[in-house]
Amino acid sequence: MMRSSLLRAGLRANRTISQVPRAAASTHAISNPTLANIEKRWEGMPQTEQAELWMSLRDRMKEPWGELTSQEKKAAYWIAFGAHGPRAAAPADEGRKVALYTALGIIASFAIFATIRAFGGPAPSTMTREYQEATNEYLKGQNAEPLTGISSQGYSGKGMVQSPPKH
Repeated sequence: MMRSSLLRAGLRANRTISQVPRAAASTHAISNPTLANIEKRWEGMPQTEQAELWMSLRDRMKEPWGELTSQEKKAAYWIAFGAHGPRAAAPADEGRKVALYTALGIIASFAIFATIRAFGGPAPSTMTREYQEATNEYLKGQNAEPLTGISSQGYSGKGMVQSPPKH
């Protein structure tokens, strides 16, 4: 008994739902001259005109899609997914420019490196083999790194020596 009364009340509620009124601006189709050749005109259009066209298309797309004209569907698709803005095709010579500027950057960095090395002066005194061997002896005397380093039992590494012997 209770179940059937709830079902009847639900059916009555379904019958009494009215349609929501739609905005008058979105009920008419956008003119064909406005949408004609949009692919070629889009980049040259002012931003305000682009925004107005997109907003009117967006409002039209809220309607049933069967009411949209094929021009509106094509324009909406192209504006959303077309090759413009960040999706535009790269210029034809872009790869060549990237390679050229990369090569110029490498050449410039090598020139800076060579200039610094040429005018840098001699190596510091701490880079001689004798100084590094003396550093090893000092570290052993101080018992530095007693577990795994130069002062550990059975250590066979080079320690601080990294320079070749002086000729």
